[in-house]
Amino acid sequence: MSKVIVKQVRSHIGRNPTTVRTLKAIGLGAIGKQKELTLNDSVKGMIKRVAHLVEVAPVK
Repeated sequence: MSKVIVKQVRSHIGRNPTTVRTLKAIGLGAIGKQKELTLNDSVKGMIKRVAHLVEVAPVK
């Protein structure tokens, strides 16, 4: 499994509650916060749901 770094770059204020809960499940919630995650199917789905709020980069 590969690893990625997910960084929140936009605010969740005013977003759909499901989107906010997805960010919390990833471990984010504040602009600039980062999380290193193992890339599997469930993480890919969560990233896809909040793609407009985050940046994703591979771990080097």
